[in-house]
Amino acid sequence: MVVLIVDGYNIIGDWEELRRLKKKDMSQARDRLIELMAEYQAYSGARVIIVFDAYYVRGIESKLKQYRVEVIFTKEKETADECIERLVKKLKNVKTQVYVATSDYTEQRVTFGQGALRKSARELAIEFENVEREISSNVSEHQKAKPKTKIPLNDDVLEKFEKWRRGEM
Repeated sequence: MVVLIVDGYNIIGDWEELRRLKKKDMSQARDRLIELMAEYQAYSGARVIIVFDAYYVRGIESKLKQYRVEVIFTKEKETADECIERLVKKLKNVKTQVYVATSDYTEQRVTFGQGALRKSARELAIEFENVEREISSNVSEHQKAKPKTKIPLNDDVLEKFEKWRRGEM
């Protein structure tokens, strides 16, 4: 199993689209990151956990699941880095490869020392762009492929059947 733990605010601060959204409304930037990571999760099949720092927010730790992405807001007086380190310790084992997406050098070193692999914000952005390209390519190939019939029919007949199917006749 592959697990990707994302340092939410670190990625928001690094990706251009998310930085622009952050200037207008931080919650929009968070929501967009969650959407993007949901696409990544759906394509890659990896378990994705996004950690947002709630160090200055009063209250308890909150966990929710949007799409198929786990979103964690840390406990009061807990940094995202501390939460990520705790998650790496909990999740890392022989059957699970954990990646931590952050450009925070210190956090990369600490989690690497615990057995996780790192992805910088830039590396994650490049990987995400590749995933988007592959998805677009797969969609266009799928759209170009004609459904095969068991009985060979000429184009006029196929067109009539398609109109019937759509209720246009």
